[in-house]
Amino acid sequence: MTRLDPRIAAVTDRIIERSKPGRKRYLDLMAQQGERGISRGRMSCGNFAHGFAAAEGDKDTIRTFAGPNIGIVTSYNDMLSAHQPYARFPEQMKIYAREVGATAQVAGGVPAMCDGVTQGQDGMDLSLFSRDVIAMSTAVALSHGMFEGAALLGICDKIVPGLLIGALRFGHLPMLLVPGGPMPSGLPNKEKQRIRQLYAEGKVGRDELLASESASYHSPGTCTFYGTANSNQMMMELMGLHVPGSAFVQPGTGLRQALTRAAVHRVAELASAKERPLAACVDERAIVNAMIGLMATGGSTNHAIHLPAIARAAGIHIDWQDFDDLSAAVPLLARVYPNGSGDVNDFHYAGGIAFVARELGAAGLLHTDILTAGAEDFGAWTSHPEMDGDSLVWREVTESRNDTMLRPVSEPFLPDGGMRLVKGNLGRATLKTSAVDPSRWTIEAPARVFSDQNEVLKAFQAGELERDVVVVVRFQGPRANGMPELHKLTPPLGVLQDRGFRVALVTDGRMSGASGKVPAAIHVSPEALGGGPLSRIRDGDFVRVCANEGLLEVIGANLSTREPAAPPPPPVGTGRELFALMRGTADDAERGASAMLHAMDAEAV
Repeated sequence: MTRLDPRIAAVTDRIIERSKPGRKRYLDLMAQQGERGISRGRMSCGNFAHGFAAAEGDKDTIRTFAGPNIGIVTSYNDMLSAHQPYARFPEQMKIYAREVGATAQVAGGVPAMCDGVTQGQDGMDLSLFSRDVIAMSTAVALSHGMFEGAALLGICDKIVPGLLIGALRFGHLPMLLVPGGPMPSGLPNKEKQRIRQLYAEGKVGRDELLASESASYHSPGTCTFYGTANSNQMMMELMGLHVPGSAFVQPGTGLRQALTRAAVHRVAELASAKERPLAACVDERAIVNAMIGLMATGGSTNHAIHLPAIARAAGIHIDWQDFDDLSAAVPLLARVYPNGSGDVNDFHYAGGIAFVARELGAAGLLHTDILTAGAEDFGAWTSHPEMDGDSLVWREVTESRNDTMLRPVSEPFLPDGGMRLVKGNLGRATLKTSAVDPSRWTIEAPARVFSDQNEVLKAFQAGELERDVVVVVRFQGPRANGMPELHKLTPPLGVLQDRGFRVALVTDGRMSGASGKVPAAIHVSPEALGGGPLSRIRDGDFVRVCANEGLLEVIGANLSTREPAAPPPPPVGTGRELFALMRGTADDAERGASAMLHAMDAEAV
C-alpha cells in the first residue's frame, strides 16, 4: 500500500483529534440504536402489520423475516430532468431484491428543488434550507423501523447532502446512494456561455437565449456541467457509497439498469450480514476523501458548506482551513466545464473518477483504506463498469483518453486544487481559483456595495460598473434570506472582465461550482446580518481580494468604528416566510449553514 502523503495525514489527524468528543457521542448513539432502537423484531403486532399491509407480493417474506427489507428513499419528480429517471426505479428495485431473497419498500419521498429553475428567482431563497427539509424527510421515512438497510435515490445540489445527513441518524444500517446519471451532451457549454453574455449585453433576444438553454438542458438526466450535482456524485464515489463507477452512466441504458440491480443486491448482502453500517463508512477518512476529490476535479464550492454539514451529522468537525490545506497538497487533475470545455460525459469517457481515484491513490493523496459500502475495498473504484453481453463487469482504467480534460498527478493542470481560504477584516470566505486566470487571483479596486443581485444588474445596464470594481453583495447569508446562489451575476461580471476591467465579487451568498472565470470571495462569514464586517463596508472603500496571500480586506478603513447598514426586510412570498425559523437559527456557512444541526449540537447528540 502506498504511504499516505504526510500533508494529507496531518489534516486527517487533526480532524480526528478535533472530532473525538462528537464522534464518540455519535457512534455511541448508533450502537444504542442498533442494539435497542426500533426494528421489525421489536415492534408490536399492530405496528408491524401496518408496515406490510400494502406490500403486495412481499407480505409473507416481510412478515416471516425471510430476508432483509430495504427501505427506498426517493427524490423522484418528473419536472426535473435529474430526478425524472427515478420514476420506475422502485418497481425495478423490488424485483432485484426478490432475486436475492430480500424485499424493498418505498419508505418515503423527499423534495427535490432545482437551482436551475429557481436561479435568480424568489424560490432560490428556499434552496439551501431545502437540505434540512430533505434530511428531516429522510429521517421521517426511516423512522418506521421496518428496514435492515436502505437505498437513497438522489443526485442534485441539496438532495444528496440532505439524504446523507438524514440517513446518518440511522447509521446503524448499511446504505448506498443510487444515482440516475447525466443526460447526453447537448449544446457545447462554451457556446451556451457565449449566448448568455450576448444576452447580458443586449445583443441577442430572449428567443435566442431560450433556444440555447433548451439545447443545453434537453432530456432526462443530470445537467452535464460540473457543478454541485455532479460534484455530489464524485464525492459519493470517493467515499465508497456508490456501486463503483456508477455516477456518470446515462439513464435509460442497460448499463444503468445493471448498476441499479447491483446496488440492490449489495445492500441486501450487507443487510443480511449486518456489515458496513453507514456510521462506520462515513468516518474522518471518507470525509477527507470527498474534500480531496473536490480539489482534484475542480468541484463545486457549495461543498464548502455541504461537507461540514454532512460531517457534523456523523460527529465530525471540519473547517475551511482544512479545505485550504488539502487544496495546497492536491493537484488539479481535471478540467470539466466550467473549468474546461468538455462536460461530465467527456470526463467519464476520458477515464473519469476511476482515473482520478487511481492517480490520487497511487500518489498517496487519498485514503485507500476506507471502509467502503459499494464494494469490498477501495481498489474497485479504479475501474469502469461495462456490459459484457448480459453481464456487468469492471475494467481497469490505466490512462487518460483525453489529456486536455484529465491528466496524471505527474502532469497536472495546476499544482494545487484551487479552493482557497481568504480572510481579513471582512471575515473568512472561500475563493475558487481553478477556473480563474492566475493574473486575476489578486484584485484591488474600489467597492460598489449592493444588497440585492437585481440592483447589480440595474447598475450594469446603466453603465455604472464600467471600471475596475469589487462588487459587494451583502445580506445574502443564511440568516438574512437563506443564502441564495447569485448566478445572475455571472454573465454581467464576465462581460466587464472581458472588456478589460479588473473585477471581483465579494458576498455572503453563494455562487457554486458554475461560478466560472470571475474571482469570487463567497460565503463570507460572519454574514452581514447581525453586524458582520460586510454590513460596515461603503461604496468607494478600497478592497483587496488575494488568493495568493489568502487575504480579504478593506484597506485604510477601521470598520469597527462604523455603524452597520440597515438590512433589507425579511423575504416574504413564494413560501419564504415559512422558513423564518430556519433563517433565525442557522449557523455560519463555515459550520454548514444549518438550523437543524445547530439545534442538534446544542443538545449534544
